[in-house]
Amino acid sequence: MGMLVFLAANFLFVLPSRFLGSGDLYRYLPPALAFLGTFLILPGMVLAALLGARTFRTPRTRGTRVGAGVGALIGYSGFFGLEWLAIALGLNRRDQAFRTVVFPDLGGTLAFYAFVPLTLLATGLVFFALYTRGADFDRRRNLVLAGTALAVLAGLGIVVADPDPLGVAGVMISTASGAIGGYVGGSGYARAGGDDLIPPGAEIRPREPWRKRR
Repeated sequence: MGMLVFLAANFLFVLPSRFLGSGDLYRYLPPALAFLGTFLILPGMVLAALLGARTFRTPRTRGTRVGAGVGALIGYSGFFGLEWLAIALGLNRRDQAFRTVVFPDLGGTLAFYAFVPLTLLATGLVFFALYTRGADFDRRRNLVLAGTALAVLAGLGIVVADPDPLGVAGVMISTASGAIGGYVGGSGYARAGGDDLIPPGAEIRPREPWRKRR
């Protein structure tokens, strides 16, 4: 559901550019991010199911904040990762979705080679924070913040190495769309597992039957 919201949000963000300016952003971004969404939706469903199977319910505010943060990180790193692959594999010569090349002079730079190890390390930290057992919220938050710092550094390296206005606009829209999609996904953890998965000592109260509330 969060991925569908991500795709809808990026399309709506870009839609005004169809009627304003050259329209390059509209012709480029929705097809590229649709490719990203298609690539991520199946593994994302599996990972979400695994996470939901081992996760207590969470207060709605925390769930939506964490979801928005992780979603923004996916949108940010996913966009740069897609462009990295487009350059490395020459996708502009194989797929019409990548006929517009952003960061065209990135190949061969230090940022190009540093992107993959930094992003993989960042992904590992975030995955460990989400799936580890026995860690409290503060430790998980610190791991996610460390991963976010590495991911941001990897992306900024690309922008500094080859500044491209269309690419910068694309990553901003992808990040915002990811945050919105993550917010929707995170809201589900306010009800994850029903009353059976309320953590001990939590402020969350079991839901009353509908008839009693009336």
